[in-house]
Amino acid sequence: MTESSGTTPKPAAAPIVRAHQALLESLPFADRQDFEDATRGLVGRREPNVVTAQDGTVLWDNASYAFLQGDAPETVNPSLWRQSTLVATDGLFEVVPGIYQVRGADLSNITFVEGDSGVIVIDPLISKETAAAAMELYREHRGTRPVVAVIYTHSHVDHFGGVKGVTSQEDVDSGRVRIYAPEGFVEHAVSENVYAGTAMGRRAGYMYGAALARDPRGGVGAGLGQTTSTGTVTLIEPTDLITTTGHEEVIDGVRIVFQMAPGTEAPSEMLFYFPDHKALCAAEDATHTLHNLLTLRGAVVRDPHAWAHYLTETIDLFGGDIEVVFASHHWPTWGNERVVEFLSLQRDLYGYLHDQTLRLLNKGLTGPEIAEELVLPPALENAWSTRGYYGSVSHNVKAIYQRYLGWFNGNPATLWEHTPVERAKRYVELGGGSDAVVEKARASFEAGDYRWVAELVNHVVFAQPDHAAARELLADTYEQLGYGSENGTWRDFYLSGAVELRDGQFGTPTETNAPDVIAALTPSMLFDAIAIQVDGPKAWDEKLSLDVVLTDVDERYRLRLGNGVLTYSSAAQSGAADVTLTTTRHRLPALAGGDLTADGLARAGIELSGDTAVLGRLGAVLDPGDKNFAIVTP
Repeated sequence: MTESSGTTPKPAAAPIVRAHQALLESLPFADRQDFEDATRGLVGRREPNVVTAQDGTVLWDNASYAFLQGDAPETVNPSLWRQSTLVATDGLFEVVPGIYQVRGADLSNITFVEGDSGVIVIDPLISKETAAAAMELYREHRGTRPVVAVIYTHSHVDHFGGVKGVTSQEDVDSGRVRIYAPEGFVEHAVSENVYAGTAMGRRAGYMYGAALARDPRGGVGAGLGQTTSTGTVTLIEPTDLITTTGHEEVIDGVRIVFQMAPGTEAPSEMLFYFPDHKALCAAEDATHTLHNLLTLRGAVVRDPHAWAHYLTETIDLFGGDIEVVFASHHWPTWGNERVVEFLSLQRDLYGYLHDQTLRLLNKGLTGPEIAEELVLPPALENAWSTRGYYGSVSHNVKAIYQRYLGWFNGNPATLWEHTPVERAKRYVELGGGSDAVVEKARASFEAGDYRWVAELVNHVVFAQPDHAAARELLADTYEQLGYGSENGTWRDFYLSGAVELRDGQFGTPTETNAPDVIAALTPSMLFDAIAIQVDGPKAWDEKLSLDVVLTDVDERYRLRLGNGVLTYSSAAQSGAADVTLTTTRHRLPALAGGDLTADGLARAGIELSGDTAVLGRLGAVLDPGDKNFAIVTP
């Protein structure tokens, strides 16, 4: 998307322009090393860098960021403009002889490592269409080497979703292609996209600016990558799980030494070193930004203490010989001294945030208070690779507080607060009514106190969602906050909020709970996915039981619905269930399709015996998530 059919965005206000000028004067913009590194080794580009579906639907359009040239306009934070210009640099690049990356083909990078006869693919992007386009670009310049292996560095969809664009299930099943992943990969890859997938997907639309026009007043990039592709998400389960640091593999003549890093940027993650190339793949644990400890789309809080520890281990293991580090995002860093410095700065960044947050919370400060007080040391503050383009100091220290102390800040006034709507009604009444609050907020807007305006007018919108002046002022406020944000995802969130206040909700443009992901659900994960859809109050008085018999793996489960909760057990049960479903492990995911009628299950190859009306009773109490739930309105 390159233009919007909605309300025309407004220009940057004077306070934002002044803040941008101050930033230009405080950061080392004369340092051009990153620009040299981001273009080093260019082999070729796709012209234009646009990927479409068979019906012509645009799935990826890096060409839409062609406006990222020259000096930053007033509507974009100059530091974010610099980062976006770098990240939008696309093409096939030689990292070192034998290792090539396609960058700017999706949110993440795809890497090709040449072996004796074939090629190893690392992290095949989000969509099979973008991965196939990247593979085509590689083969155009490096020849048609067969894929002999795929390595998933970790369990996020932008690192496995395009796998069927570079290989096939048939090739994996035949043994022609091996797939390597860290221990726990499937469990975490699948659960993240299913259990809370509806909510994460909706929020991800905000985080990656999916509905924003791509221009200086809209989406300019998310800091880690430009945005997400919208093609077909696929998954092929690993054939080989890596479990221990120091494990070595020789794949098509290529030596690889693995380092486990669970609980860092992903619950299941690994780094690996190519001794013969003196090259380290840092996965997503060392990129050219401060990363998220709690991503704005939502996730489990990551462990910055472990993150720092593993980067120390990386330096200890490989720092003596390493000559280049490349990652699943951004551009490489070359030269032993520069590489070790880069890894050390990244290590110190997460360690500092962790230790200082703990120091301050033990003095009684709450997450928001720590976020305002904590300042990075000059060496970290002035290094481009540690700037908060994707994660931010502000939301990361709040995440660390949450990791250790949870949502409650210890103040009893926050223990039992009213809901946002009820709280808003009371604040608006206290302020003299909606019109009066909006007028008071306008004065703060003119003074540039946008944070306060957002808090104040948000109350009006939640108390009276159809108050046109409040919606307009809140949208204008979010817009200015977006223009001022150095963090790409903050900008996207603010500007997406403005879009929805002005033009209506845009739903969930990108979904990751694709058929291949659903098919990878284990029986217990599938039953859990159904259980979280049960409408508890509606099911309070319902009692039923189902047996699920899997003939190909000789497994049997008893599911019970009672007291509003669906439970399951694989232990031997006494008595017969109300209904029995007999099928195979392969066909079981059909239960996640939502059609629990006897005819629907029969079409999916599931045999039924007993009281099939029970299926209708179960289906009647299921309440799937809403992909269009409100965010900036009640």
